Amino acid sequence: MVISLGTRTTETVRKYFFKAQASEIKSVLPQEAQSVQEALDEYEKSLRPGASSYGRTILVGGAYIGDVWCYRIDNNDEPNAMLSYCVFEKEYWNRGIATEAVRLFLKEVSARYGLRTMGAFTYADNIPSIRVLENNGFHMTEEFEEDGRLSMFFLNEDIQN
Repeated sequence: MVISLGTRTTETVRKYFFKAQASEIKSVLPQEAQSVQEALDEYEKSLRPGASSYGRTILVGGAYIGDVWCYRIDNNDEPNAMLSYCVFEKEYWNRGIATEAVRLFLKEVSARYGLRTMGAFTYADNIPSIRVLENNGFHMTEEFEEDGRLSMFFLNEDIQN
């Protein structure tokens, strides 16, 4: 199984938006964009010089199955960026694909932007996401309740290694 990262396009942004509306995904990954147009607008912003977000598609054998991205990119802030990821095709869940995609992505954004640190949020009951983060050098630094749900903040203090 060959896992790689691909280029986001307007087509993949549209597909991701609709796939991410599945109840199983919405229950573990809050969506900021409330419409396809909002998602496309955010994507367009990420293409501008000096953009504070960057994303890639997750590919398995060339098939598009999810996205990985970072936002709030700022080398003068700690953490330097925030991480998010989603494998929207259920048949690829719990197979190590998100772990490998995040590993590839961290290596890429470290080189591309000189990022050293990365943060990530997940719900405390999202065990697969916690494993992805821990397997990529993140450790939990804070647990808190938000909107009645227990959440966790993870930090990787050296994504360059």
